[in-house]
Amino acid sequence: MVPEFLNSQPSLAAQRVSKSFLSGMVRLNVLQRLSISIYPGELTLIAGPSGCGKSTLLSLLSGLQNPDEGRVTALGEELGNISRHELERFRLKHTGFVFQGFNLFPALTACEQVQLPLGYLGMSDAAAYKSAMTALEEVGMSHRADERPAKLSGGERQRVAIARAIAKQPQLLFADEPTSALDADNGQNVIDILHKIAHSHQATVLCVSHDPRLIRHADRVLEMEDGLIRKDWRHDRNSDYIRPASLYQEGQK
Repeated sequence: MVPEFLNSQPSLAAQRVSKSFLSGMVRLNVLQRLSISIYPGELTLIAGPSGCGKSTLLSLLSGLQNPDEGRVTALGEELGNISRHELERFRLKHTGFVFQGFNLFPALTACEQVQLPLGYLGMSDAAAYKSAMTALEEVGMSHRADERPAKLSGGERQRVAIARAIAKQPQLLFADEPTSALDADNGQNVIDILHKIAHSHQATVLCVSHDPRLIRHADRVLEMEDGLIRKDWRHDRNSDYIRPASLYQEGQK
């Protein structure tokens, strides 16, 4: 039995995308005509060795880079067909990002960190404060709302960064190595939060990580090697359902 949400439209899709970079006089082919569809309501993990193309794929799907060939669509919008200004507005409104290094401002409190991007959406100070505190509460950090990063642990900083990413309730959440700088307990806490966001918000959570704990807890795992998705499998918590990659990838050679 196929999971019900797979009958809906994907929130992210790449169609035969390729990407290469120049290294000196040599052109490195990072992605090779790769196709994939990503669905809302689950935590999807891109895993694989360094240099396999996983961060590049995340970058293309989030609109931070353009493919050399192929198409990328997000929430039904073909990213290659919109202007740079429209793309920036799309990311501001619909996407959130969580990074390995937290990217917090030293002078701002936890609440101010979360409020900052909400102002760019035109929220009033009162509405932004309410949304920021709601997001901090969701990640278990409302009691630390007035603290600055220097007084927070690594795990607490990452939770503030997640709160900042989800305060505007984005449909797409991208996480790049979100647990690699954390100890076991804090890393597990972050994994649980990301998984909860995917399910409770019906958000698309796409994560790049080497962390084996994420592989165990992700709903779906894309294993990459040499610019291609070699394995694609999904957990079904109720029936140990696993689906092979060939049934999810369209046109990949």
